[in-house]
Amino acid sequence: MRILTRYILRELLSHALLGGALFTFVLFMRDLEKILELVVRGSAPLTDVFRIFLYTVPNTLTLTLPMSVLVGVLLGLSRLAADSEVTAMRASGVGVLDFTRIVSIVAVGAFLLGLANSLYLAPRAASALIQIENQLKQSQVSFEVQPRVFYEDFKDYVLYVQDVVPGVGAAQWKNVFLADLAHPASPLITTATEAVVVNGGNQTLRMSMHAGGQHQIAANDPNQYNISTFTDSDLPISAGGSDDTHITRRNTPLLAMPLQELMRADAPDRILRRIELQKRFSYPFACFVLVLVGVPLGLSSRRGGKSTGFVLTILLVFIYYLLSSIGEAVARQGKLPVIVGIWAANLVFALAGILLLWRLSVETIPLGRLAGMGQWIAARLKRGKTHESQAVEAEVLSVDRSARKTIWGFPLLLDDYVMRQFVTNFALVLTSFIALSLIFSFFELVGDIIRNRTPLVTVGDYLLNLIPYMLYNLAPLCALIAVLVTFGALNRTSEITAMKAIGISLYRIAAPVLVLAAVLAALLFTFDEFYLPSANKRQEALRSVIKARPAQTFSRPDRKWITGQTNGGEDPVRIFYYQFFNPDMNSFANLTVFEFHPGTFALQRRIFATSAHWDQSAHQWIFENGWQRTFDKESVATYQPFAVSLFPEIHEQPNYFKKEFVAAQEMSFADLTRYINDLKQSGFDTMRLRVQLNHKIAYPLVTLVMAILAIPFALSMGRKGSLAGIAAAIGLAVAYWVVAGLFEAMGNVNTLPPMLAAWSPDILFAFAGAYLLLRTPT
Repeated sequence: MRILTRYILRELLSHALLGGALFTFVLFMRDLEKILELVVRGSAPLTDVFRIFLYTVPNTLTLTLPMSVLVGVLLGLSRLAADSEVTAMRASGVGVLDFTRIVSIVAVGAFLLGLANSLYLAPRAASALIQIENQLKQSQVSFEVQPRVFYEDFKDYVLYVQDVVPGVGAAQWKNVFLADLAHPASPLITTATEAVVVNGGNQTLRMSMHAGGQHQIAANDPNQYNISTFTDSDLPISAGGSDDTHITRRNTPLLAMPLQELMRADAPDRILRRIELQKRFSYPFACFVLVLVGVPLGLSSRRGGKSTGFVLTILLVFIYYLLSSIGEAVARQGKLPVIVGIWAANLVFALAGILLLWRLSVETIPLGRLAGMGQWIAARLKRGKTHESQAVEAEVLSVDRSARKTIWGFPLLLDDYVMRQFVTNFALVLTSFIALSLIFSFFELVGDIIRNRTPLVTVGDYLLNLIPYMLYNLAPLCALIAVLVTFGALNRTSEITAMKAIGISLYRIAAPVLVLAAVLAALLFTFDEFYLPSANKRQEALRSVIKARPAQTFSRPDRKWITGQTNGGEDPVRIFYYQFFNPDMNSFANLTVFEFHPGTFALQRRIFATSAHWDQSAHQWIFENGWQRTFDKESVATYQPFAVSLFPEIHEQPNYFKKEFVAAQEMSFADLTRYINDLKQSGFDTMRLRVQLNHKIAYPLVTLVMAILAIPFALSMGRKGSLAGIAAAIGLAVAYWVVAGLFEAMGNVNTLPPMLAAWSPDILFAFAGAYLLLRTPT
């Protein structure tokens, strides 16, 4: 019995570890970009990088540990049942309760690990993560400021700098414009020829400004205008923005609270604290209830094998977390007691598991259509492999290949065989990953769906429009797994050895897969160019409906600062500041125009109008109820109030101020190029968009890079099987996306040129794959 126990546990643990790695990878990748960008912006040392990744894992494990147990039980027992090993064990006297007892060892270990994680590790990790984030926010903030870009992340300040000279431990800014918006109607304006900026303590920057001045006006009396000049001046600025965001989830403070804080009865958010407290116990306990359901279903899936086990895993994970999310959402609204809402999913699965165990002890559980689905998948794969193996053998034995029509000897029957294996594996993996991603996306929205009573038709429409985005993002990873599984299977069955024996080189064997990967890359680029942007717009609009956000077109009436058109020469530099712009009526409210000398950046003129509108017949702006002041060094040279006035030199037309904010994934390559040029002229930060522009070409080619890299890895695994291939794929994918995210984050903060930031991961991994492929015996 001990031998059987060790054998079953080894089978379960191998699948559980693999499933846990897969689920953790899927959840972890959602926060990877934010983490890496925070690291790059903070110039964190490698120790901090490691700590950030380490502190992010515990909160992810809270969700993935129960999933891992379910994957191990279902896939492990399904494999044993498919090979008739379960039948042999039961014939030798091993009963259903014996299987449950053996599997419960895994459940107990996972429960203890999950309990320690949720009660001790996860809260401390979340607290440490917040501390690291705050430390990184206050370090190296001065290097985020880009020339000729409005920087609005300072608290109550807007900054515009014409030139930035980076240095060691400090930065030098030239031609500085700083607006203090503590009183938005009458901002305090500070200008300086140059400023040396260093990081201070307590999330502050210290600006040592040279040759500048301050302009202040009383909001209720435009006749009161004060000008003060300085040769040198020091000004501390708070580096913390008004929105205190975190790189983790919205309820990060709750996740970081110890048990004593969560159990406080006098807290104003006591319901949320009780929910978090119950979740810390209910998720680890899910390991037991999922085992109760998984054991009878795993033992009953004889013919479907792992296919049935995988389908059951996805279905059960969806049902469990759906019930859990609904219970939490209802408990938040006070419609159910907290303990009932949080523990409802465990109770339902425990009752279902006990019922299934009783049914299995009496007779076999008919899985019905679900089992038939797994059997159909396995039968199709087996039949396709048998028929095509015979075709390959016929081609190997046949000398006459002239009867087959090919283009330059491609594709042959052998190529068809390899390509069909790759396409089949790719389709299965892609479908599975999209299903998992849809489940996780649905979980995130369950609370909003219930709270806002969103129709299921709207939710379904959103998920359907989300599929193209997932397909585009998951295709390279699925191609990597498909190549590893395909060549791993060919190597395990000695088919590659047979091909080499008749004189076919490894490069010729890999050629059809590389061709398909290149075709897939071209299809992804075409897909992103013509269909994906519109699908992303639709799914973003539907997401706003689900979350009950007001309808919006992402136009920027809140973008209150914009530079004027620059024609070079002696034209003054203009900065427009307004409190409201109506794009339909082409009118401003409380518009201020600052004009600076192009060389010294001294303020020459300031125009203010309570309203301004565009006269289409005159092709000019008409300013109403305002004034203009011109300046001569330290004094006001002229002051002219007006009821109505024209300024022909201000030639920016209404369309210039109608800047539409569109995400990069909602634009094609050509649209994004035009959008970047338009924003760049208006003084907006386009660095992130330029990285995304290059990324639109570099990302589809990842499929080809992954194929080149996967082939030598697959051949080096020997006869370890598809599980080893999937494990290797996860490792390679993690390595690639970490490197890609790091380079992209460096490009976003202008540490690397946009082209280098987007293309470096492809180049590095392509060289590594080509090197390994050339060293592989052909």
